[in-house]
Amino acid sequence: MAKTEEQNKVEYRPLIIPKIEWDKKTLSETSAQLIAQPLETGFGVTFGNALRRVLLGAIEGVAVTSVVIKDINNEFSAISGVVEDAMQVLLNIKQIVISSKDGKPGKMRLRCSGETVVRVSDIEADDNLILVNGDHVIANVARDGNLDIEFFVEPGRGYQVAQWPLDKKYQENGRIYLDAMFSPVLKVTFDVEKTRVGKNIDYDKLILKIDTDGSEDPTSVLHYAVSVLRTQLEHFLFAAEVPFNEISRQAEPQEDVQPLSPVLVKLSDAALNMLLKPIDVLELSVRAHNCLAQASIDRVIDLVNIVEDDALKIKNFGRKSLNEVKDTMTLYGLSYGMNITQDDVTRVLQDHADKQ
Repeated sequence: MAKTEEQNKVEYRPLIIPKIEWDKKTLSETSAQLIAQPLETGFGVTFGNALRRVLLGAIEGVAVTSVVIKDINNEFSAISGVVEDAMQVLLNIKQIVISSKDGKPGKMRLRCSGETVVRVSDIEADDNLILVNGDHVIANVARDGNLDIEFFVEPGRGYQVAQWPLDKKYQENGRIYLDAMFSPVLKVTFDVEKTRVGKNIDYDKLILKIDTDGSEDPTSVLHYAVSVLRTQLEHFLFAAEVPFNEISRQAEPQEDVQPLSPVLVKLSDAALNMLLKPIDVLELSVRAHNCLAQASIDRVIDLVNIVEDDALKIKNFGRKSLNEVKDTMTLYGLSYGMNITQDDVTRVLQDHADKQ
């Protein structure tokens, strides 16, 4: 109790409050890009790794875990009147994407006869189950063939191996157990860039990209992942929580957050200083120098902001001059199309100076 009272007297430094937003251009039912900025230095990688691991391994979903196919009792059988053998049909069944309205198990049934292409849309499911990829092909049935399958759908997390009973080689009812991937998340990637708040350029910008199979949308799975992390981390608190949200709201900066070019942050001080100098410092050939000067490209920063296609449009500036300038800039870590401003260069140099 005494420790808590002492803790309340401590004046903690605030943390930056990030702004979280979805990129509307990429937002869909199966894919989205989240941008979180500004974050404290190093938090971009910390949050990106944590969210990625939880999104890939801890999101709940439903999948077919076993089936009963009429007239066969194992996955190595041939199915009369069906082009595919049982193994191929089972592989196709594993790719069925299912969403559950209530998170509970359910059953599905498929009955087809005569020449037809059997698709997911032909399956009859319990009311709590939604079949997402209706065009997915299950099998091709011949004119005299028929296909009768009962599906057992269960909820779970991550990957589950086929749950064969240990005491029986084959089931009396012909039930075949399947490996199941429950997670609706297909892919998660993230990038961390540097961003600026006022004069400080050390903050992180996290870009998180999420792809799902359509059974859940990206916003829902992220909400679930954050809930998992938050509730699990609460158990690591051994005393009263430090109210960083309250502290940080009071100190949240009012200036707009502006991203810095990742390439700019990595440049050396020598290269940064060179950007503000005349193109003479590059010691180009007379032809290349004169062409650039006639196009009013007087400083190195003006040169690096030109894209290659525009550079070729400069009068008498051909491919040979283009490559000569490119090779020279490469020696200093520079290139065409860097898209940087003098203000950004000045701020980075000032920040480096303040740290020395």
